[in-house]
Amino acid sequence: MLLNCDLGESFGAWEMGLDSEVMPHIDMANIACGFHGGDPSVLANTLELAKLHNVTIGAHPSYPDLQGFGRRSLNMSRQELIHCMHYQIAAVEGMARVAGVTLSYVKPHGALYNDMMRNEQILTTLIEAISLYPSDLKLMILATAQAEYHKSLAKQYDVALIMEAFADRLYTDEGLLTPRSKPNAVHSEAKLIEQVQHLAHRSCVVTAGGQTLSLPAQTLCVHGDNQTAIAQIKQIKAILSGAN
Repeated sequence: MLLNCDLGESFGAWEMGLDSEVMPHIDMANIACGFHGGDPSVLANTLELAKLHNVTIGAHPSYPDLQGFGRRSLNMSRQELIHCMHYQIAAVEGMARVAGVTLSYVKPHGALYNDMMRNEQILTTLIEAISLYPSDLKLMILATAQAEYHKSLAKQYDVALIMEAFADRLYTDEGLLTPRSKPNAVHSEAKLIEQVQHLAHRSCVVTAGGQTLSLPAQTLCVHGDNQTAIAQIKQIKAILSGAN
């Protein structure tokens, strides 16, 4: 499984994450587009960092919610959401071209990511937005028991999906991410390592209700917010290397 990480989420003088320290250890960088984090200079610097370490580049668009860090749902029409996606993707792709690198995929952020996994209409709108965009881009979504259905839905629009699992998040019995507002939504280090081992060796996770859920994941989301997280990523890489 490839490792992906949300990066480029600093803004002005406000810094978030240890991007320069996490970039050497990942395969895919989900780069903020400016609507929940990021700004032109942060975006340019993050792209250069990804280029230096030969990391695949993805756009990380969100609802237009800078103050709420993209973690609040917004009621947007289909056309508004498509335009919102195109605007953000174009920002990353344009800056990527200046840096001499290529945008490969799109991974929605925060509330938009959660909403697309709970609402098929929103997921279909995001798939449609990517199909209408004039570059060949893939869409990263949460790997669930409905993975084959989601692939067939995307195929109608000639869009390829990348299936993702999370190292540090507790799954519901339905295979979705437990909301951060709920207890134990984010795993302790021991639980995180246990979940990675399950995913690496058995392609499954243990849900909040104690059920074993098979997940056809191609990539694993990790976070580089602090030194502890960087150390965890190194452990995760070792586990995944041992599983190959």
